[in-house]
Amino acid sequence: MTFIPQIKPKRLCPGDTIGVIAPASHGNLELFRAGVHWLEEQGFQVELGKTVEQTRGYLAGTDADRAADINAMFASHAIDGIFCLRGGYGTMRLLDLLDYDLIRMHPKVFVGYSDITALHIAIGQRTGLVTFHGPMVASDMGKGLSGYTWDYFYRAITSSKALGDIRNPKHTISPEFMVPGKAKGQLIGGNLSLIVSTLGTPYEIDTRGKILCLEEIGEEPYRIDRMLTQLSLAQKLQEAAGIVVAVCADCDENDPPNFTFAEMLQDRLGNLDKPVLYNLHFGHTTEKATLPLGVMARLDPKVGGLEIMETATTK
Repeated sequence: MTFIPQIKPKRLCPGDTIGVIAPASHGNLELFRAGVHWLEEQGFQVELGKTVEQTRGYLAGTDADRAADINAMFASHAIDGIFCLRGGYGTMRLLDLLDYDLIRMHPKVFVGYSDITALHIAIGQRTGLVTFHGPMVASDMGKGLSGYTWDYFYRAITSSKALGDIRNPKHTISPEFMVPGKAKGQLIGGNLSLIVSTLGTPYEIDTRGKILCLEEIGEEPYRIDRMLTQLSLAQKLQEAAGIVVAVCADCDENDPPNFTFAEMLQDRLGNLDKPVLYNLHFGHTTEKATLPLGVMARLDPKVGGLEIMETATTK
C-alpha cells in the first residue's frame, strides 16, 4: 500500500459550525432533534445535511445523496467539523462515491462509530486524515453525554494536547491485558463486523505495525469467533503491533454449553505474540472514550493499558 502522509484537522472551538450528516441509516427524529439541541447548548452552531430527515428503506436517502452530503460538508468553508447522526447500515455503499482528493484538501474533524467504521478506514487510508471514533448526534448526544464521555470527546476534538491514558469510568472494571506486553503504533479500527467487511475490497484494512481496536454489539461468541478467525486467516491479527478489545455489549451467550465472550477471546487471541488489552470502554457502551484514529499510541501495563501519545488536531 502506498504511504499516505498524516493530516490533522483543525481543532474545534465553541462557536464553530458542525455539519450533521446521516451516511448510513435514518435516526429517531426525537433523539436527532435533542442531539442538535444538545450541541447548540455546548456553544456550537449546527448545519444539517440534506439526508438527515430522509428515509429510504433502512437508509437515510439514496447512496448518491448521502455521499454528496459528505463531499459537500468537507468542501464547505462554512463547516468546521462533521458529526454523524447514527450508524446502522449503509456506509460501505458510499466508499466508491466519495471524493478523497477533496477530503484531503479540506481536512476537518470527523466523528462517528459503529457502521461509520467503514468511512474511518477508507478516509484514513486514502487521505491520511485523523478521524475520531466517538459519540454521535442521535445515538448519544440526543440522550446527553455522561461526564466521562464528554471529557474524552471534548478534549479529543478541541485540545492541542495528546489525550494521554485512556481509563475506564471509575465505577467500572479496569481494562486488563489478556496477553501482556508493550507495543507502539498508529491507532486504527472500530466495529469488528465492518472491519471484516472490508477484506477483499480496495478498502481492506491495513493493520501492519498498528494498534488494532475492535468493538462489537449484540453478537454471540461464535459469530465473533468467526470474524476474528477471518481476520486471522487474512493475517490481520498477526500483522498488528497490538490489539485492544472493547467492552462489547450483549455479546455473551447464556445457554450452556458455550464459551463466554471472555473465554472465546482468550481462545482466539490468547496465543498471539503481541499485547492484547481487553475491556476498554469505547464503542457501543453508554460511557465511551473517544479514540483519535491515525495517531500514535502505545500499549503498556505501566500506563494502565492504552495511551494516546500524539495530539489529534492542529491549532
